[in-house]
Amino acid sequence: MAFPEFRQARRQLKTSFKTINFRMLDLSKLRICYLAGTLGQGGAERQLFYAAQALRQSGANVRVMSLEPGGFWETPIRQLGLPVTWAGQDGSRFKRVLRIVKHLRKEPADILQSQHFYTNAYVGVAGLLLNRVGIGALRSNGLFDMTQSGGIGGRINLRLPRMLAANSRSSIQYAMKRGVESSRLYFLPNVVDTERFKPADRRPPAPITLLAAGRLTREKRFDRFLSIVQRLRELGLVVRGWIVGPTRPNEDLRPELERQAAALGLLPDGVEFLGSVADMSSIYRQSTICVLTSEHEGTPNVLLEAMAAGLPVVATNVGGVPEIVQHGQSGFLAPGEDVNAQVAAIVQLVRDADLRARMGTRARAYVEENHSVHRLSAHLSGLYEEAFSLRRTRKNQAAPFTPHSGQASAAGIRFAERLNQP
Repeated sequence: MAFPEFRQARRQLKTSFKTINFRMLDLSKLRICYLAGTLGQGGAERQLFYAAQALRQSGANVRVMSLEPGGFWETPIRQLGLPVTWAGQDGSRFKRVLRIVKHLRKEPADILQSQHFYTNAYVGVAGLLLNRVGIGALRSNGLFDMTQSGGIGGRINLRLPRMLAANSRSSIQYAMKRGVESSRLYFLPNVVDTERFKPADRRPPAPITLLAAGRLTREKRFDRFLSIVQRLRELGLVVRGWIVGPTRPNEDLRPELERQAAALGLLPDGVEFLGSVADMSSIYRQSTICVLTSEHEGTPNVLLEAMAAGLPVVATNVGGVPEIVQHGQSGFLAPGEDVNAQVAAIVQLVRDADLRARMGTRARAYVEENHSVHRLSAHLSGLYEEAFSLRRTRKNQAAPFTPHSGQASAAGIRFAERLNQP
């Protein structure tokens, strides 16, 4: 069962922020423009593809702008028949805002939606200048996004959009502690394609394969994963580790991790670095247990995909992870610093095939019920209904964020000028 303190917090939060509003909007009448910082191979970008696909299937007019050209997900989004525009030619944030506004004046949108926390300010300013609904993103656990954006940048990205779509309840809790009104927060859970990610007909024989997947960044703590694999092999267990994921251009940790693996005696057969893999479904089908060792998370795509594929998971108890992994039912949770607890949980799963099967079945059922991509249109409809409702309420109250058009331009320019400050 889930931890008692989490169940209590979840009950409290249900009364504090919005989820699905069943006064469903007609999505086919909406013009929606997404702004992403990048279209690289990451979880936020995968969720953008799912959203664009769901909206397209619902008849909405959708397009995507990105601050970086190219990227793994640009081609799949274009294959949906959606335009992708590069908006980051200029290093100046002020010029980027003007470029985004110019594009939106030429091709108007009813809703501007940010896909990354660090692009929230652009959407907020553009929404003010154009008197349109601006929706920001809140990912990870909230604190991590704020830290990455810096003190001033974090506050602007948190407060400037009219509304924030958060992918975990832990990030919503964080935002409320920072003074964000509950009416501005909407829980938009990550989803997974349960038809693509599904259990293997038959798991491969020994060795037991432990899978750690994600972008190779320090907060993912793949160094912990290597230590865990080494400890398990010292216990005489026949296991191997797979590390799957791309590197970050300015933070290539793979050589450092490879040196650690060599020092621990894990090369060549104890661990493999598979790099970036386009089709993760085949990786899940060949794996036995999914292991997550992160220090910060929102609602990890890799866990949802692994659970949809029928894998039991062992994960650190961070961010939104306890919201999706039921401890002792679909997997095991442990404090990030408690490597002994993680090792003990994996030992239990390695030695008990029936337990792995039961947990994998429960994991799959949970994802189908709560995170299937087929539910995304309803989630997005609820989000946009709440955003329009909030806008109408603030107009009636003459709220500061919805002044008359002349005042909106002046306010937006002042915010844009702050964005351009070093």
